Parts: sequence; structure tokens; C-alpha cells
Amino acid sequence: QVQLQESGPGLVKPSQTLSLTCTVSGGSITTNYYYWFWIRQPPGKGLEKIGYIAYSGTTDYSPSLKSRTSISRDTSKNQFTLQLSSVTPEDTAVYYCAHYTSPERAFRSWGQGTQVTVSS
Repeated sequence: QVQLQESGPGLVKPSQTLSLTCTVSGGSITTNYYYWFWIRQPPGKGLEKIGYIAYSGTTDYSPSLKSRTSISRDTSKNQFTLQLSSVTPEDTAVYYCAHYTSPERAFRSWGQGTQVTVSS
């Protein structure tokens, strides 16, 4: 079973870049039809998809965050990384990485989530 673990700083200053890494175990991030998402949940709000990197390395981002988002991967470490630039307090949220498979059209596993607070 695929397991995911987020890591990164819990506090980021406004205007800086938020950087989080998701380490995957129990499966390869290059396995066909596997997609690797970043999703966040601001306090008191619902889940928001940020974007994904596919097994092929292609990426797709939420239109509202596209200009500030970059998702990349390190296949040698079986990790993928989120970078969100020019953060504001509105980017404060619990950030999750998640595993989606296209044949099943379902999220199969999630990380436990990591709290990121944007504050000076």
C-alpha cells in the first residue's frame, strides 16, 4: 500500500516561498496512471486542490494558484515537491499530499497533513 509523508517548515513569512516535500513509500511515483496531488484546507474551509504531477512528469495546477505554483519530483528519492511563491496569510492551511489513480478515478491514499502558517 502506498504511504505518503509531508515535510517542510510550519511557519513561512509573507512574500516568501512555501516549500513542502512528499515522500512516497510502497510504490513508485513513475508507475503508470499514478497522479500525485497537493491539496490544502484553510481553517474553516473545504479542501482545495493545488495541483498534481503525473507519473509521466507532466503537471497541472489550479487556475487560481497557477501563477504561484510549481510541483516537481525527484524520482531517485521517490519524492515530489510543492513550491508556492509570494505567500500571504490566506495561504495558511493544512497541506496534504495524496495519491490518485486514473483507472479507479479515486484518491487511494493521503499523507497525514502538515500545518503551514504564514505570518511575520
